[in-house]
Amino acid sequence: KYSFQKMFILYISKNFFEGDKMKKKLGKQTLCFENPPSVKSFYSIVSKKEAEGPLGKYFENVQEDVMFGEESWEQAESKFLKTAMQEVIKKASLTESDIDYIFSGDLINQCFSTHFAVRDIDTPFFGIYGACSTMAESLSLAAMTIDGQFAKYTLAATSSHFCSSEKQFRMPLEYGGQRTPTAQRTVTGSGAVILTDDPSLPICITHITTGKVIDYAVSDPNNMGAAMAPAAADTIKKHFEDTGFSPNDYDLIVTGDLGDVGKNLLFDLLEKEIDIKDVYNDCGLMIYSIKSQDVHSGGSGCGCSASVLCGKLLKDMEDGKLNSLLFVATGALLNGESCFQGESIPAIAHAVRFERRKI
Repeated sequence: KYSFQKMFILYISKNFFEGDKMKKKLGKQTLCFENPPSVKSFYSIVSKKEAEGPLGKYFENVQEDVMFGEESWEQAESKFLKTAMQEVIKKASLTESDIDYIFSGDLINQCFSTHFAVRDIDTPFFGIYGACSTMAESLSLAAMTIDGQFAKYTLAATSSHFCSSEKQFRMPLEYGGQRTPTAQRTVTGSGAVILTDDPSLPICITHITTGKVIDYAVSDPNNMGAAMAPAAADTIKKHFEDTGFSPNDYDLIVTGDLGDVGKNLLFDLLEKEIDIKDVYNDCGLMIYSIKSQDVHSGGSGCGCSASVLCGKLLKDMEDGKLNSLLFVATGALLNGESCFQGESIPAIAHAVRFERRKI
């Protein structure tokens, strides 16, 4: 029925390409990249509040005016993101036309802050929404695109803004509502990373673990840490299960923005199986000083993990202070109406493993 040539092609397709594909898939949720995508450049921008925190010296761009010269909070957020995208491209000594795909999103309705940011950038674009997990999600998709040889350069980015987020998810600032002790402050800022296929660069992404939607029936929009901690625990456990790694294989395991409440819940959820305390931190606890900055349980928002990753963590890897990093960004998947309708808050967490090559 088939010629020898056709049978040979079928055999190769089945046994080589399918086998190669399965080598990349570890367990149910983790990918191991055959050609680990490299970090070409990264960039961070924040407002004055974030720059007053412990990481202030690491951010490349600090805007004293949270309005960034715009007429609305949403327009300001869009400008933060657009600035991060444009500057990370310049930092890589590239042009917009060099970027094959942009992966980005934000917290605002239909991600319009992102859409307005990219409308003047002449580059193919995938808009995504993962709430505060968006930086890890965009990095995951950007890395898969590079490893699959569909692109030479991809850009992953996200942003958030304290005022626009409060307006959409809780109460407008003009209302003057009292924030609860479990509440977190949404970071005003943005982070952007360009990935490429160049194996000579020192920082690369070797693995990603894609999270599942987890719902522990938390319904308080002022307690995001409690809603997201179970998702973080699930993804971290799955990452170790799929890869065979342990906490000892990492210099740092950092969650996106669980804050103080979520951090303690995460430890409780992992206690019987995995002890990560010696190598753990949280972006929401790193970016602000809880005691002196009146941020209650810490920082949150898409821009929280993005600006900490692009402000401090990747610089530490570049300088050789970190050789292995597990970046686990967490997201609460609610909207401005769901909690008022009696819904709980589903959550998700995505993990990205960064390694420093021995070059």
